[in-house]
Amino acid sequence: MKSAAHDFPARARSALNNPDLARALARARTGFIDRRLAVVETLPEFQALRRVAREIKEHTLQHLDHYLERFEARVREHGGHVHWAGTPAEARAIVLDICRAAGAKRVTKGKSMVAEEIGLNDALEGAGFEVIETDLGEYIIQLANEPPSHIIVPAIHKTKDQISDLFHTHHAKHGLTERQTEAAALVGEARAVLREKFQSADVGITGANFLVAETGSSVIVTNEGNGDLTNTLPRVHIVTAAIEKVVPTLDDMSTILRLLARSATGQETTAYTTVSSGPRRADDLDGPQEYHVVLVDNGRSQMLGNEFREMLRCIRCGACMNHCPVYHAVGGHAYGWVYVGPMGSVLTPLIVGLDEARNLPNACTLNGRCAEVCPMEIPLADLIRKLREREFDERITPPRVRLGLRAWAFMARRPALYRLATSVGMRILGLAGRYRGRFRWLPFAGGWTGTRDLPAPTGRTFMSAWSKQRAEGRR
Repeated sequence: MKSAAHDFPARARSALNNPDLARALARARTGFIDRRLAVVETLPEFQALRRVAREIKEHTLQHLDHYLERFEARVREHGGHVHWAGTPAEARAIVLDICRAAGAKRVTKGKSMVAEEIGLNDALEGAGFEVIETDLGEYIIQLANEPPSHIIVPAIHKTKDQISDLFHTHHAKHGLTERQTEAAALVGEARAVLREKFQSADVGITGANFLVAETGSSVIVTNEGNGDLTNTLPRVHIVTAAIEKVVPTLDDMSTILRLLARSATGQETTAYTTVSSGPRRADDLDGPQEYHVVLVDNGRSQMLGNEFREMLRCIRCGACMNHCPVYHAVGGHAYGWVYVGPMGSVLTPLIVGLDEARNLPNACTLNGRCAEVCPMEIPLADLIRKLREREFDERITPPRVRLGLRAWAFMARRPALYRLATSVGMRILGLAGRYRGRFRWLPFAGGWTGTRDLPAPTGRTFMSAWSKQRAEGRR
């Protein structure tokens, strides 16, 4: 998927003026937060699990080469194949070669953020393969020709009426001409269409929530069962996964798994946790004849050796975006690429380039809620701040912003001058806003006052008010 992260301001403005998006996000916002809180409160050891999970991932990252090599050896022992891809282009070429060698015509896909990251669907369709997304959310946005707007719920931005319109338009060719308006009926209609696709697919492609070095297994976590049909019915199963997905043992995977569903969807566990270890054996009742794992780097080795290493602990649960006020306001498409919300504000600049995605870390309010709820204790706000510092150091920041920052830094290094200037400014603003107690427009504050009023200051800075209160307390 080609990045449009540079266009965040325009996309955000468009999102803020979209009433359908606002309604869809409002319903999802309360559901995610409330369900997570309820299920976390029923697990007293949740915080202890976070610490253990962090230690598991840190240990793995310190010895990543060892565990990747161990994983590869175990896959080969089971009769599978491991392919190494340094770039998206290499990963796409590997998958296309496997599909061509299999004589494939139809490819079914489970949800895979790495497949989105490398632009796999466009490559497959461009090479003449029929590609069908089988996750319901991914299927919906495929019909709409849109990218996902959330890493867990790809079609979170769609209302039920919009989905009804999509299905009515696209399913008529399958003989389904009656418009369905109820959620259960819409799900049933999607199942009816997808069933034949599952049965006739030549290749199935899935992602991986975990890669287990101990057993050479790939693990997917789903609520629909579409992943099982994708990796067992076709003759060839391809797993696309980033290199940091590896964990040492099944026990380690189980520990992190206890955090994943609780953080993502507010469930104790998802409906399906599927472990795949190579192609079908002689006594297996089902399974693919070929099993391939494509391990994608795409800048992660560089992250492993710099100050953004902690981002590699991310398990793609979506908790950070579920609690992010910026994401709640503009949705995922405003971010312009695969990864959205706080985690996207870190990952996207690191993968596609800070010059392309500088707007994303600058859109963050640094309120810190993302780090509070991250099950892997990733200090997302700190990493976003580091990206801002890098942007300034590399002179990517626009000249007028650099000038403003330098002016503020000049004042901040001189406390007496800073207090004098802010005191005068607050008095002026206090007098100007006394008539109504708020501003509907202020110079340099149009981004705020364009959508809401700005409360007028009282006429005192915090420091002067605090000093006065302290002095009165002494008297």
